[in-house]
This record gives sequence, structure tokens and C-alpha cells, in this order.
Amino acid sequence: MKPDSRIRVMEIIARMNVGGPATQVLGLSEGLNPDEFDHRLYTGYVDGGEGDHLRLRGSTVRVHRVPGLGRSVRPADDVRTLIHLIARIREFRPHIVHTRTAKAGALGRTAARLAGTGAARIHVFHGHLLHGYFSPPKRHLYVQSERLLATMSDRLVTVGSRVREDLLAARIGRPEQYVVIPPGVRLGGVPDRRTARAALGLPMDAPVVAYVGRLTQVKRPDRFVEVAHSVLRSVPGCHFVVCGGGELSPEVERSIGPAHRSFHLMGWRRDVETVYAAADVVLLTSDNEGMPLTLIEAGMAGVPAVATRVGSVAEVVRDGHTGLLTGPDAGELAAQTIRLLCDPLLARQLGDAARRWTTASFGVERLVSDTETLYRSLCEARRSRTVLEGTPR
Repeated sequence: MKPDSRIRVMEIIARMNVGGPATQVLGLSEGLNPDEFDHRLYTGYVDGGEGDHLRLRGSTVRVHRVPGLGRSVRPADDVRTLIHLIARIREFRPHIVHTRTAKAGALGRTAARLAGTGAARIHVFHGHLLHGYFSPPKRHLYVQSERLLATMSDRLVTVGSRVREDLLAARIGRPEQYVVIPPGVRLGGVPDRRTARAALGLPMDAPVVAYVGRLTQVKRPDRFVEVAHSVLRSVPGCHFVVCGGGELSPEVERSIGPAHRSFHLMGWRRDVETVYAAADVVLLTSDNEGMPLTLIEAGMAGVPAVATRVGSVAEVVRDGHTGLLTGPDAGELAAQTIRLLCDPLLARQLGDAARRWTTASFGVERLVSDTETLYRSLCEARRSRTVLEGTPR
């Protein structure tokens, strides 16, 4: 295919911090067919205290930096960012503008509309901000904003069916706009248990529970620590590994208290597969999620999960088959964690089933294929519309 006939895609994300959105963007950037797609990534900078996904993964993907396109909302800076994006769209003239995360979605879709190039607009909801983030007035403003932005979107992509249903229940977008494309994950080589524990400085024979993710309010690391203290009362030799960082890191460290010898705070690590390999159980304690990559990765490593039944978690962890789901109560989470730690046969059965399920359902190749199909369908619809309107392509 000639270079000038490729489908041009401008992908916009606020920042490439460690997490699900950055993992998906990187998987696409590396996997899309370069003979068919001219894919360019536009992003801001990672805030201090957050892990930089591109740096941790040693990525060579080319990045177009956009001033002001970060986490913080600053009206004057955001207007300048919007003007910058409009100029870049007019310069690149993409067939598709593909946005992720709330701020990039707002600025990117608005810029695509104001640029007047006729680009198709896709926005991805890796989760949503309907629960656990805002006060009622701010939630109302978020919903109203997303309803308006949905009118500027050709397709709204969600990572799971439950996320889509939540958004439709909030009257964001129309059913026919939605496409469900589950995440795609590629986990590095998983070491054996002894090698992993030696690398992390963990005892060889002790039970180990892992938390992998950001230490931020919606993830409820405080609940993780509460669960850990409860588990320690029944399984006093248990160790808890925390792989991640965020604004609540100091609070988590303080809350551990006298049990500090049982906790291992490791910050962001490039070799997250080593953490999974060392663990007997992975614990997720969030109030709100999209479809957590942590649970997919844990499954690929053959580790069962205990998780809160929020968002599309149940589409990854099949309760009683690949892991155990609970409500948000710390006591319930602790009870199910203790159950797996005290029943290694059940834990092994769930872990083996999790490996088969996640490997078959959440590969990067499937993510790339699904996204390429979406891109082609939008471009074909755009070409057909142009022909019907009788204007030159």
C-alpha cells in the first residue's frame, strides 16, 4: 500500500502514566500494521510521583508532546492546548482522531470538530468517573460534559459491557455509537516462584498477597491495608507486596504501623511479572474500575484474584472459576483472601483456570485486530458518505 493512501490516525491521551490506558496505547502503537496505518501519538507529560509507562517499558515509540496536556485542569493552559491540537490536526489531516482519558477526550474531540477536517472521532472509556471520584455537583458537570462530547463522537469504545451499560444509564451517547473492545495485554516472561521471591527479598515459604496499581483514592489502598491487618490475625506469617505509587503512598506507609515487617512497598517496577510470580493471591480493593489490567496480568501469570465486584471486573474474574469476587466490605475481602491462602488446592485450580481464560481472551493481537477493524469501518463509512454527498475525496 502506498504511504499516501494509509489511514492516518491521531491518538491523543493526556499522559502515559503506568496504567491501563497507557498499556493499550503502547500495544496499539507497536502492533498496528505500518503499511496500512500512519499512527501518531500525541500526549502530555507524566506528573511527578507517577510511573512513566514509556520509560519503564523502554519504549521506542515516537511521541508528539503537547504542552499543557497533562493531568491538571488549568483553563488558560487548556485553551492554549486546544489551539495547539487544532493546528496539529490541520497539519496532519488525520482520517481518525482517537482520544483516551477524560481531559484528552474533551480537548481532542473539541479540537477535531473545530479543525473542520472531517476526521472521524473515537473516544475510549477505560472506565468512567461516575462513581468514587467527584462530589454530586462535580459528577453532574462530568455527566453533562460527556453527554455533549458524545454528540461530537462517531464511536464510543468501552473496555467492557458493564462500563457501556453504566454510561448508557447516565444517558451518555446512544447504543449504536458504542463498541466494546476489551483490553489486550502482553505479559513478560514469568519467572518461577523461588526466583521471583529471591529477587524481591521475600521468604520462600510464607503466604504472599500482592497489590499492583496506583495508590490513589478510588483504588482504596486504605482498604487493602485494613484487609491485610485482618488477614494477619488469621495468617500471622503472611507478607504483603505493594507494587505501585501515587499521592497516597505516605498515608499507606503510615497506616501499616507495627506490622511493617509484613509489608514490602516496592514502588513502580518494570518487572511486574516478578511480583505476580511471587504471589499466592492478587488483591484488588477498588471502589470503581473499568477492566483492570492488573487482574488480566495476574491471570496470565496463573495467580487467582480476590477483587471487589465493580465496573467490568466480573468480565475478567469469573467468580468461583478464576478468582473470587466480593462487595467492598474489608471483612468480606479478608475472608475470601484467607480462604485461598488456607486452601492451596483451590487457589491452584482457580489460578490455572485464570491463565487459560485470560490468555485466550485478552491478547494484544486481538486488541490490535479489533481496533484495525474499527478504523477501517469508519474510513469506509466516511468514503461512502463523501461519494453520496458528491464532493471530492
